[in-house]
Amino acid sequence: MPAYSFTALDDQGQTRKGTLEADSAKSARTQLRAQSFIPLSVQVLAGRPLAEGSARGWHSRVINSNELAIWTRQLAELVSSGLPLEQALGSLAEESESEAHRNLNAALRASVNGGTSFAKALEQHPLEFADIYVAVVGAGEQSGHLSLVLVRLAEDLEERQVLKSKLLGAALYPAIVSLVAVVIVLFLVGYVVPQVAHVFAGSKHALPFLTVAMMAISDFVRGYGWLVALLLAAGSALLWQMLKNTAFRERWDAAWLNLPILGKLARGYNAARFAGTLSMLTAAGVPILQALQAAAQTLSNQALKRDALDALVLVREGAPLAAALAQKKRFPGLLSMFARLGEQTGQLPSMLDRAAKQLSTEVQRRAMHLATILEPLLIVVMGLVVMLIVLAVLMPIIQLNQWVK
Repeated sequence: MPAYSFTALDDQGQTRKGTLEADSAKSARTQLRAQSFIPLSVQVLAGRPLAEGSARGWHSRVINSNELAIWTRQLAELVSSGLPLEQALGSLAEESESEAHRNLNAALRASVNGGTSFAKALEQHPLEFADIYVAVVGAGEQSGHLSLVLVRLAEDLEERQVLKSKLLGAALYPAIVSLVAVVIVLFLVGYVVPQVAHVFAGSKHALPFLTVAMMAISDFVRGYGWLVALLLAAGSALLWQMLKNTAFRERWDAAWLNLPILGKLARGYNAARFAGTLSMLTAAGVPILQALQAAAQTLSNQALKRDALDALVLVREGAPLAAALAQKKRFPGLLSMFARLGEQTGQLPSMLDRAAKQLSTEVQRRAMHLATILEPLLIVVMGLVVMLIVLAVLMPIIQLNQWVK
């Protein structure tokens, strides 16, 4: 039975919006009239062809990553408590504050009530639910442990959000300090220094070297600053286009991994995500080859993604997972070590999960350590630059006082 969104007037003339299930739009209007509503518009939510919406589905994205984690946790708690899936989706639809969220839950419920599996229902909304999410849910349905799989999915999404927020928090303060420093320096160089230069322009005495140098920089910024900004913008646009080329992107990402500090952060973050996804998929009963293929797609670094796909080939040819990962030196050795322990003990999912948590903790530690170093360093550098500009302004004044004496 398809779901419909409606807009109607109640008996007091107030506009009401919501969703309901009916056999047809006519039946939906009949239900509304039976509730003393005057239907203004009734639109189907489920079963619309892809061509009516975006290229990837019938709607634009309505759930971001944080909302998806919350939604999954709520659904997992409802299903784990024994509530049937269709009723759980109905409860989420009723409790949704957003009309788009309410419509999505109603559409999922309508698909499930119509006999479609939950995984197939999710697959109809690819903007909200990634292929990995759908694969894990499908494995949970096939194994009969959907509630456990939803709980594991919720935990994984929440852990990713925590890691992402901590990395963002560690980078936010240095980014703000850097932006403020650039704005202040440009103001001083572009406005303050030229004013001083104008005052001493008629002086027959030689100005201090620092003042002359700062005036030259000021002239360059005022005369060619727009050109530098234009070149930077053009260079960024060119780099963006070049990164769309697979071969160049792979070389770029490989070079990024070789950076002293940022490379280790990128390697650890991607490895943690890879191990966590692989753990979740194998625990849900997904075959190892399919799990490796899906986990490789989560890697944002194309060089590591290539290594993961190469490891998949080795596993397909009969090599153990640990041996395949050990041959790819860009992956942390910790990952292959835990994979080996998991294969030896028959507890691969749990060992991969431990590896993911340990790698995630190490990434957080490195990020916080880097932020702790950068914060005072940026302040010191900013202070030195401002001090040089102030000295360039004050030195001619001091020199002029000495000439007067």
